Amino acid sequence: MDTDDFLAGQFEEYRPHLKAVAYRMLGSLAEAEDAVQEAWLKLSRTDSGAIGNLGGWLTTVVGRVCLDMLRARTARREAPFEQHLPDPVVSREDGGDPEQQVLIADAVGLALLVVLESLSPAERLAFVLHDMFAVPFEQIAAIVDRSPDAAKKLASRARQRVRGTVPPPEPDLGRQRQVVDAFLAAARGGDFQALLEILDPDVVMRVDAEGGLWTIRGAEAVAGQAVNFQRYTTARRVEPVLVNGAVGLVSLENGQPKGVLSFTISNGRIVAFDILSDPDRLERLDLVFGTM
Repeated sequence: MDTDDFLAGQFEEYRPHLKAVAYRMLGSLAEAEDAVQEAWLKLSRTDSGAIGNLGGWLTTVVGRVCLDMLRARTARREAPFEQHLPDPVVSREDGGDPEQQVLIADAVGLALLVVLESLSPAERLAFVLHDMFAVPFEQIAAIVDRSPDAAKKLASRARQRVRGTVPPPEPDLGRQRQVVDAFLAAARGGDFQALLEILDPDVVMRVDAEGGLWTIRGAEAVAGQAVNFQRYTTARRVEPVLVNGAVGLVSLENGQPKGVLSFTISNGRIVAFDILSDPDRLERLDLVFGTM
């Protein structure tokens, strides 16, 4: 095996970790893949013999690439997650493949990714790298061109903004499934009262459709969509899946996905409910359900 093949093999071992870092930073699977590819290109142009810790070096490179992407969004005055939901990671209920498991480890649900979008690029990087991947502040400081103490303050500010915005999700998949099954039964029956009983009073429903993102807040307002839920769940086949590691649903029409439903469940009730039904985005996710 020559040096290039050996280096490529080492890089592939780190790829799932790097994509997980980039996904949490960007909320986009395609952009995360682009960031990882950029890290490979940089590695291929670098003297690998001078790299002492390849994993740390690659994480730093991916962090820098993602930071540049986030800053470019800000410079263009975009607010992508006010207009679009993050990309969901959809897998079979048995957990999917190992790379998907790395992507969704530590309960990084769509609701948390939406909150992360409210952070500044530097805050998001410090929070993701330190709190989710235990990267030391000395390493983070080099990425954001600040002192370690300043990097620590970035993470602390981010932590304060994130804390309390997303209730602790129910960790037991069996209990999640009970709530989602109850939702599905109530939806199919168009049962307003039954929906109210499983919705948190402050539930937030976000729908990312072809015309853009719209949001409904409060149990009564969400339950008021009972007729739409009934039409949505009876006109198509609905199957259980995992969405970012939590129990979710996918709606199918002639075998093609028409919607991905993600739930955040806490204390036996739905606190957040996200639907991705934009056909272009669903197509880009390349979801395959023949074996699901």
